[in-house]
Amino acid sequence: MEKHNYTGKTKEEAISNAIADLQELESNLFIKEVGTQKGGLFKSTKVEIEVIEKREVIKYVKEYLIDILKKLGFNAQVELKNKDEVPKYIIYSENDALLIGKNGKNLKALSHYVGLHINKVIGKNLKFIIDVNDYNQKREKRIENLAKKIAKEVENTKIAAKLDSMNSYERRIVHNILSSNNKVYTESEGQEPNRYVVIKPKED
Repeated sequence: MEKHNYTGKTKEEAISNAIADLQELESNLFIKEVGTQKGGLFKSTKVEIEVIEKREVIKYVKEYLIDILKKLGFNAQVELKNKDEVPKYIIYSENDALLIGKNGKNLKALSHYVGLHINKVIGKNLKFIIDVNDYNQKREKRIENLAKKIAKEVENTKIAAKLDSMNSYERRIVHNILSSNNKVYTESEGQEPNRYVVIKPKED
């Protein structure tokens, strides 16, 4: 992954120099201030920044993920897709079940580990998705279908229904899919790691 260094009298000037040289929008660059060069008697102080192009980081994540899987002993392929401008890395292996783990535990751990490493390299968080053979996509669809089914029951019975405990991402799926429902509303209750969603009937 190629890193570029630029200087300027101010950070803003250094960024302008980077944009002009790389011919990229600032939104497509990861910029980290690395230091200040103090000027002498006739020299002004300069700010130095380190710049990495977003496309370089996205490519690096795929290479890093492939390397991790190889070291873990998995014979796997990684496909890169864009989902709503967020890079999505789909792993296809000979042992998907082991990579995913119970309730996606191993997959979450892998995503967390990669995220920590990338944060360390570029100095900020990169939004990305790691999936195994579309496991997360299929799970999202199951959660959406379950939420709709339970919501229908709540509409008919007027009795609130408590779902099983979910992580924050899964709870958000339920909240989002039912946000436009004018018959029910949702609330998260309980304490982590056992927070859950309750689907409640709206008063007529």
